[in-house]
Amino acid sequence: MHIQVSGKQIDLSDALKHRVNTHLGNLAERYFDTGLQAQVTFGKARSFFTCDINVKAGRGLILRGEGEAADANAAFDDAAEHIAKRLRRYHKRVTSHSRATTRQELPERVRSYVLQPVEEQVLETASATTGHTEEEETFATIIAEQPTDIPLLSVGEAVMRLDLAGQSFLLFRNTASRQISLVYRRNDGNIGWVDTAPLEATST
Repeated sequence: MHIQVSGKQIDLSDALKHRVNTHLGNLAERYFDTGLQAQVTFGKARSFFTCDINVKAGRGLILRGEGEAADANAAFDDAAEHIAKRLRRYHKRVTSHSRATTRQELPERVRSYVLQPVEEQVLETASATTGHTEEEETFATIIAEQPTDIPLLSVGEAVMRLDLAGQSFLLFRNTASRQISLVYRRNDGNIGWVDTAPLEATST
């Protein structure tokens, strides 16, 4: 397992780096058959230390854990426990995913854009200059473009990936209908699912 440990404006001791490598290495041996990559970043916010762990566990499977505590070791423990708790929840499915990675269908590659938000002051200036009203359409500026994968998954697999990665949403192609679907985390704590398959195909 390749593990990169870094700190944002803080110095990390060799003992802490060794502890991180040992702990994540043991976790990887327990759940995965293939080599993994992990990025562990420590920082400081106010009087607390923070730890952010990102693990690439096979094709398309990302695990993420965040921690915060009074010292760096405890912050790492907090973040690692978040990952371990999610792995325990999906133990069988994660293990099966690790062993079946080579047989999985390749995800679709699409473009993803980052848009710069339109500031209210800019809108007011444009309105005063051109005479346009706020109801008229405005366009955000594209500031970044990057490739993004749309994996072929069941709804259950999509929810698992959403939870393991700690994401707010996940776009995927449904294995049942072959249509684009979206799972997302609702404000009430439940998971929402948007199914774009035609209604007549799903109403039974």
